[in-house]
Amino acid sequence: MSDLILHITSQTAWSAAQKIGAYTAESLAGEGFIHCSQMDQILRVAELVFADQHGLVLLVIDPVLLCSELRWEPGTDLVTELFPHVYGPINLNAVTDVLKFEPGLDGKFHLPKHLEFADH
Repeated sequence: MSDLILHITSQTAWSAAQKIGAYTAESLAGEGFIHCSQMDQILRVAELVFADQHGLVLLVIDPVLLCSELRWEPGTDLVTELFPHVYGPINLNAVTDVLKFEPGLDGKFHLPKHLEFADH
């Protein structure tokens, strides 16, 4: 499970991707890639970028199945830490799971239980 990468998006964006046959994000047009994270990075990213947002899902992506190029590059603020960036649309068959990803009652994000156990 540790080689899987994760991407946070809205349920609306995921539903649209299913209709067109591939997932894209605004960052693909603006920056040239789709931001993803590793398991140990996803909660920090969620708190930083998606605080107070609802209607989110977590895409679990198998990099081996990606048709677009995957590069490991420094994050914007964390230049010593590498993040997975997908340079093109994410083909739907590379998404192995889609999990509801809402902040808890405490306002913080938590890993879905089966991802928590898979990480250990």
